[in-house]
Amino acid sequence: MIINTEFKEALRQILWQFKAPIRYAFAYGSGVFPQTSSKGSSSSASVHPHPSKAVSNVQGHEGKMIDFIFGVSYTEHWHSLNLQQHRDHYSGLGSFGSGVVKRVQDGFGAGVYFNPFVTVNGTLIKYGVVNLDTLCKDLSEWQTLYLAGRLHKPVKILRDDPRVRLANQINLISAVRTALLLLGENFTERDFYTTIASISYLGDPRMALPTENRKKVENIVTHQLTNFRYLYAPLIENLPNISFNDSRCSNSQWQHDSTIDAKLQQDMDPVKRGNMVRRLPKAFRSRLYFRYQSKFGIPGREFNAMMEKTKDEDEQGIKRQQGGDFEQRMGSDEPASLNKEVSEAIRKTIAWPATSQSVKSFFTAGVGKSWRYIKEKQQKYKDGQTKEESRELQQSKKALDAATGPLPAKGDKGKDDEKS
Repeated sequence: MIINTEFKEALRQILWQFKAPIRYAFAYGSGVFPQTSSKGSSSSASVHPHPSKAVSNVQGHEGKMIDFIFGVSYTEHWHSLNLQQHRDHYSGLGSFGSGVVKRVQDGFGAGVYFNPFVTVNGTLIKYGVVNLDTLCKDLSEWQTLYLAGRLHKPVKILRDDPRVRLANQINLISAVRTALLLLGENFTERDFYTTIASISYLGDPRMALPTENRKKVENIVTHQLTNFRYLYAPLIENLPNISFNDSRCSNSQWQHDSTIDAKLQQDMDPVKRGNMVRRLPKAFRSRLYFRYQSKFGIPGREFNAMMEKTKDEDEQGIKRQQGGDFEQRMGSDEPASLNKEVSEAIRKTIAWPATSQSVKSFFTAGVGKSWRYIKEKQQKYKDGQTKEESRELQQSKKALDAATGPLPAKGDKGKDDEKS
């Protein structure tokens, strides 16, 4: 993702303040990629104590906490070094040592340990620490979709790792295939990117509570359409069962035009859709298979034999991922029914890890910081509700004006009375 050069350097300088080795890192969220059209008013106060000029220029007066994910090789060793340098970043849990911190990180939730509301280089940040093995497994198999879902959306990679890069390519292609199974034959780019962006929010308990803006996904896609395009257009052009179906895409500069909402079309052939099902991430695919076992009423012994055939590897090595009769039957299911089954499989994947990760935050962040985080999320929810009500009011007024004509100004009534 292309972002302001000075801002990118400011983010990288934050990483250099950690002596513990960070193998892979990315910045994400509204602090990096705006989700609103304005940067705040002059009366807004920045959350950053002493932000750099680059951060202030990008975020405007309404500075937002910047989110990071750090991928590390050895969890306990990393926290041991970081506790020595930044003990104030941790809650009381840090007093028990790096061994306990590691067990909490790897043993509960999605395998991420967050330290929120930390000031580094005068900038307020939140950073999550994850073991590289955990990260790569989630990207390639969708065990929790907690981190894989974050990387479905535009992020700024600040420190790269070849193994993670390969796993994320698998993750992005999997997001494309899943979105295609959720959509019909014809759709627009906005439909497509909205479907991908919403994957990680299905089953997330925060979306069921008044702690998240209900227009969050819409805002992300609306204000980052071209970034989504940079991320997914190359994949669309290389996959055989989806293509742009819009004459505007013949212009060599079309990808830079955020006003274009290009039309797309996918091949609904059951064989190709069956192959897509077969090539979904292993852990997620298993959940979808079990749902269709129940739906199709397949006996356990027969189902187990089918599952043996769908293993990615055997004694001879890695097998060709070709969909069989079962996958083709799934791929040819009614679009609404397939959408329901895939959506439920996503919810089952996300719900428990996301819930337990949220509960874990009360211990890793501490009660004070957790409460502050919840209050800020609630405020975002209220702001979103206020904007939505204002938008609905404006739309109603426009509809009324269109039907009856604009209401007379205050002075017009007196003029009418004089005429009579």
